[in-house]
Amino acid sequence: MPRPIKCRMICRIPQTLEFVPAKDGDGKGAVILTVDEYETIRLIDKEGLSQEQCSQRMQVARTTAQKIYDSARKKLAAALVDGRPLKIQGGEYRLCSGGNRFCGAGCFKQEIHQIFQKSKGDNIMRIAVTYENGQVYQHFGRTEQFKLYDVAEGKIVSSEVVSTNGQEHGALAEVLNALQADALICGGIGAGAQMALASAGIQLYGGVTGDADAAVEAFLGGKLAYVPDVQCSHHEGAHHGAGCGEQHHGEDHGCRHGHCGG
Repeated sequence: MPRPIKCRMICRIPQTLEFVPAKDGDGKGAVILTVDEYETIRLIDKEGLSQEQCSQRMQVARTTAQKIYDSARKKLAAALVDGRPLKIQGGEYRLCSGGNRFCGAGCFKQEIHQIFQKSKGDNIMRIAVTYENGQVYQHFGRTEQFKLYDVAEGKIVSSEVVSTNGQEHGALAEVLNALQADALICGGIGAGAQMALASAGIQLYGGVTGDADAAVEAFLGGKLAYVPDVQCSHHEGAHHGAGCGEQHHGEDHGCRHGHCGG
């Protein structure tokens, strides 16, 4: 019986999930780079870590990290040399909660949680809305504010507006995690952010427009009009990197596309 694959720890979901050559690949099939393969490229080639340090971050054996990295490099070479589209998806991974001792003092999740951590009472549901001048802001990756609504027994018991402090795109899902949001109501949102929210267990209700307070009341009444397959059309398209954004209450979430082994 084959040994179960051990989940690879990653720090964040990629912002951009798809790259297409200028000539759209001339009909060539896409190269699929898994999220854990992407992580080895980020850690070794972008951050300059050794394979040993990479394996520690991802909490796998060094030989495993090397195999993942080698596979990733071959796929990148195939995409570049053959002019094929590149998509990032799938893999065997779990998201770091900020408690990985190998991340170091510069772990962006640790920093975000220190800034944004916000407790909430028992039996409280916290709804976050991308917010601007009373309206649902339409571009998740660029929102400067969230309005938080704490709900108990189906009624709003408190609300407040929280600044994102200049965070944008890939960090915003982690901001929501630190704020202990259970659900997000927004306008447009990219595929990378959607993946990050799903991995964090934050329910997404996108494609919503109009008054923010009214949207939350409609949500509580089961009448919110939203778009299940919403995409961001602000400045990133599906062909050139759909991603307007990037988990939950300090937890490491289960392995994606597979079962965690020992």
